[in-house]
Amino acid sequence: MQTVGVDLAASPRGTAMAVIEWQGDVAEVAAIEVGVDDPEIVSASRDARSIGIDCALGWPMAFVDFVGSHARGEAPSVDESGLPWRRRLAFRHTDRVVRERTGRWPLSVATDRLGLTAMRCAELTARFADAGVPVDRSGAGAIVEVYPAAALRLWRIAVPGYKVDAAARGDALDALMSQAPWLRLPASAEAAMRRSADAFDAVVAGLNARAHALGATTPVPPHLAHLARVEGWIALPEIALADLIDEPRPSGPRDPH
Repeated sequence: MQTVGVDLAASPRGTAMAVIEWQGDVAEVAAIEVGVDDPEIVSASRDARSIGIDCALGWPMAFVDFVGSHARGEAPSVDESGLPWRRRLAFRHTDRVVRERTGRWPLSVATDRLGLTAMRCAELTARFADAGVPVDRSGAGAIVEVYPAAALRLWRIAVPGYKVDAAARGDALDALMSQAPWLRLPASAEAAMRRSADAFDAVVAGLNARAHALGATTPVPPHLAHLARVEGWIALPEIALADLIDEPRPSGPRDPH
């Protein structure tokens, strides 16, 4: 099996991609690259079972409705006011699930700096669709939304500051390798992960994509399927890192702790 992890940014310069090959009881980071454009991502993903993209795949439906109404000059139609109402516009249902599971809010695609990256993600997924890869924002397909920082917390690799501090990132990588001794990192890949938070997150996205390929990520509740297909759904891993080398089990997701 092959998985691909993409740490998407608003431009290719800050975008990283990792390709992981899974065979038996080992996995190898076969390629890792920082500074990739959309055609390169689509081309490198042609044989992937699962493609984990670290970016919101959609916007909150309530936010989209609000913006449309506002553009038409209509007053907001709300049954609440103040911060609770604004928070309902700012966050998707999947963001609330992440908050419940990890104790932290993801960035808001509606009100935070993630917006420009999400616009690029819309272009990227359209390119995937043009290449014949079905795109389902709920994750019912090869493309799945992932959140590396949340995955690391669930895997108990919570190293504050790893995105901005090289020493902290080194600690995070050491912890990752301690829990996943089966992960083979060529010297160039390890150097890239220690040097670049984007490369680090791309590998974590590829590991998260493996969990999704095994059917071991947080499922979309049936009553929220219509929302997830529009807003996107973050596939949180429901198994430990050690179990990523296992085959799928009919009993379903297991507790990661």
